[in-house]
Amino acid sequence: MVLARTEVGKSVRGRSVRGKSVRGNAARLGLMAGPVAFFAVFFAYPVVAIVGRGLQIDGVWQFGRIGEVLGRSAILRVLWFTTWQAFASTALTLLIALPGAYVFARFEFPGKRLLRAVVTVPFVLPTVVVGTAFLALLGRGGLLDELWGLRLDTTVWAILLAHVFFNYAVVVRTVGGLWSQLDPRQEEAARVLGAGRFAAWRRVTLPALGPAVAAAALMVFLFTFTSFGVVQILGGPTFATLEVEIYRQTAQLLDLSTAAVLTLVQFAAVGAVLAVHAWTVRRRESELRLVDPAQTARRPRGAGQWTLFGGVLATIALLILAPLGVLVERSLDGPGGYGFDYYRALTVLDEGGGAFLVPPIEAVWNSLRYAVVATAIALAVGGLAAAALTRRAGRLVRGFDALLMLPLGVSAVTVGFGFLITLDEPPLDLRASWILVPLAQALVGVPFVVRTMLPVLRAVDARLREAAAVLGASPLRVWREVDLPLVRRALLVAAGFAFAVSLGEFGATVFIARPDNPTLPVAVARLLGRPGELNYGQAMALSTILMLVCAVALLVLERIRIDRSSGEF
Repeated sequence: MVLARTEVGKSVRGRSVRGKSVRGNAARLGLMAGPVAFFAVFFAYPVVAIVGRGLQIDGVWQFGRIGEVLGRSAILRVLWFTTWQAFASTALTLLIALPGAYVFARFEFPGKRLLRAVVTVPFVLPTVVVGTAFLALLGRGGLLDELWGLRLDTTVWAILLAHVFFNYAVVVRTVGGLWSQLDPRQEEAARVLGAGRFAAWRRVTLPALGPAVAAAALMVFLFTFTSFGVVQILGGPTFATLEVEIYRQTAQLLDLSTAAVLTLVQFAAVGAVLAVHAWTVRRRESELRLVDPAQTARRPRGAGQWTLFGGVLATIALLILAPLGVLVERSLDGPGGYGFDYYRALTVLDEGGGAFLVPPIEAVWNSLRYAVVATAIALAVGGLAAAALTRRAGRLVRGFDALLMLPLGVSAVTVGFGFLITLDEPPLDLRASWILVPLAQALVGVPFVVRTMLPVLRAVDARLREAAAVLGASPLRVWREVDLPLVRRALLVAAGFAFAVSLGEFGATVFIARPDNPTLPVAVARLLGRPGELNYGQAMALSTILMLVCAVALLVLERIRIDRSSGEF
């Protein structure tokens, strides 16, 4: 009798567990439905359509075009340059930024929060503004040219340094965020047992940091492999990445067949990078035991640490503050001396065949309006996606996670041009609608929302959700009353990053922004593309405005930043 009752109890518990599992899977699928639909309509459909148009003739796929395009010597040179400069940029970024990651992780000093925001500003700036800053520093008439007659624009060194400038924060945030949570007593114990300082770091700390370093390296490689604005401005006619070549083939030569092949190549490379990145992130989440960062940071001690601290400050001053400072200086250096002439010129419409149908200052208000709408879309889509990914599951969920990251690596040029040729018929006739720009910007913002909110959501005690469900709360009410209060600050951080990256989106927006409603990055690119001192000065002024807006957003983020690292950024 006792055995029979035990078996009955096991059966009841088994059915209960299976019931919970079924309900949990159903809830997860329900949460995934919205983001999947969004990405299917506004990402997969435009990309597949543009590739199909390039590789199809009379409805027949011409896969032979792939071999033909990849056999061209000019295309092979683009592929080679894209690959080796990405490796070189990644190695140089790690070499320069890892000491900074250590300083931000282990040292406590006045102004640390402000300095962390400053080093993050380049990452949220549009790449066209990054290129503009280095053009003002290294190009013709730039600071180095005026002081020593030295020009580095149209050289690979300008591109590599601009990539380090842009990606410095990726390493500092990703590696430094984890480094600050590693228990230093483990390394100290190794030194007590006789290991030297370097040996203890190599055998204890480095293996623990390995997944974070690998994740940072892969992200830097991803961003530099798909680099567009930086290479477009600094590379001149000599250097071109895949993304620049896709733009040239699409917008200038109208060769959709070649652009489609290059898009497939870039997609395959990015897919491989994201697969490795997902593996390193899973390793880091599952193997490490972390402590409160407040327990690990202290003031520098000894000559060695003060030298390292000074070296990092000098690097930040030369690599990050100097280009930003020159950008501001050039915006104020008008024909009649220093002043606000270029800023005042932004309020006037150039009726003599200018680059705009409206005064350039309108780009500021357009960008702010678009970014607010894009942020709302990114939070809605990314919040649902993060909630669906909260509980680790099988291949389906991991594939969904990878899908959310694809917009960061797949050609934004392809997405933008795909918008034009697909979203022009009912029921999605959006080509003349202003909403098209925020939709494209939201695609870039969603990955940042997910990466910021997901670690915090996974840290919420599952028993709180279970208790609310037992008391009769619906999944929506559980989210509203359990998860939301605990992740509110992470939600604000995610909103800030989504807003900043939406302001800076350029690759897709350059195709779909209307002449009477330009965004800031598009306006800067148009002004740089026109000769004349006035156009150059206005480009510097608009870039400075965008830089200041991004800096304010990041300072606000630092004030609400959660002590434990909330996401990779």
